[in-house]
Amino acid sequence: MAAAQISRSVIKKVFAVETSEGYVNFCVGATVRRSIGTAGLRNLSPFLMLDHFHLAKGGGFPDHPHRGQATVTYMIEGASQHEDSEGHKGVIKTGGVQWMCAGRGVIHSEIPLHVEGTKNPNGLQLWVDLPKEYKMSKPSYQELDAEE
Repeated sequence: MAAAQISRSVIKKVFAVETSEGYVNFCVGATVRRSIGTAGLRNLSPFLMLDHFHLAKGGGFPDHPHRGQATVTYMIEGASQHEDSEGHKGVIKTGGVQWMCAGRGVIHSEIPLHVEGTKNPNGLQLWVDLPKEYKMSKPSYQELDAEE
């Protein structure tokens, strides 16, 4: 059975807003271009934010809290290491993806790994509001490398 083709049209264009995030020792840790979660595109439930991030050497996102949401991170190039208050740690590499369910709460950090002669790490991160029944669940992770 062939899938039905549905023609759709663009109803709104939203340009991502560049902003500084992830302050480390009072210095900008990252530049993000945010589309979802700006004045131009709010109330897109369950999506809270969509960022395209660039992680400069010495920067990143130091310890910060998440609660009642999930984040999906995709590394376009480079690598980023993460660690949290529940003891989980790992590395997301080029083409890899991580799903973090913060549930009842977690403190975590995301710090870029820089390799001499390569471009700064960059990727996409989508924040998703969890349904009420999952907001107090135990924090969990799922990670896939590009090969998986």
